[in-house]
Amino acid sequence: MMQFKDMLGTEILLKDYPKRIVSLVPSQTELLYDLGLEEEVVGITKFCIHPKEWFETKKRIGGPKKLNIDTIQALKPDLIIANKEENIKEEIEKLRKIAPVWISDINNLEESLVMITEIGSICGKEQKASEIHDQIKNDFSKLPLSSIQGKTVAYFIWYQPLMVVASNTYIDDILNRIGFINIFKGKSRYPETNWTELKALNPEIILLSSEPFPFSKKHQIEFENQLPNTKIVLVDGEPFTWYGSRMLYALSYFKNIF
Repeated sequence: MMQFKDMLGTEILLKDYPKRIVSLVPSQTELLYDLGLEEEVVGITKFCIHPKEWFETKKRIGGPKKLNIDTIQALKPDLIIANKEENIKEEIEKLRKIAPVWISDINNLEESLVMITEIGSICGKEQKASEIHDQIKNDFSKLPLSSIQGKTVAYFIWYQPLMVVASNTYIDDILNRIGFINIFKGKSRYPETNWTELKALNPEIILLSSEPFPFSKKHQIEFENQLPNTKIVLVDGEPFTWYGSRMLYALSYFKNIF
């Protein structure tokens, strides 16, 4: 019997390395692919768009916050991989009756690197996980970007109501590493804001993310009209939010867009 602990400190017992894995989180699904677990992964969510071939062929088990428990049970998993923020506690409790559930808890780069190492360990892919870990760590050591360092920023994740990223989040940690100063640093998690507050704070740059709300050109124009002295940038949310092997592509993206 093999014994592990997830990132919440919950003990996980496995008879052997998992042969039937269900992943409930898109960024961790992509990591499983990059670890070489093609045969082992049997179920993914409808938002697990990377890799494309898995999105097209693997069994889909609903969304991270609305899982199809019966479908997951029918897949007969021997390990379910989840995340504290992405998944709902009540659904996780139901899944624990089906198979061991390993839960990540990611609020910064260091925790994402721990997650990569530990998933590699529990799945018997320690060497590949170590390679991914080391490459990401090396890439992020090249930050901050001199062109960005010290500039104030607001990162938007939702529209109507307007919602931004604040402290105690993975995105905020990434913004800090790039060199930004988050104008909502004094607030927690994902607060609402409004045009009046935003104009008073007067950020130098506003980032409109592609996810979870799909900001587009029309939103960029609206923000430019409201804040004519602020640079408004549409950004791909994945390099800022996907805390698995997608981070291997983050540095080149940041350099290109900034």
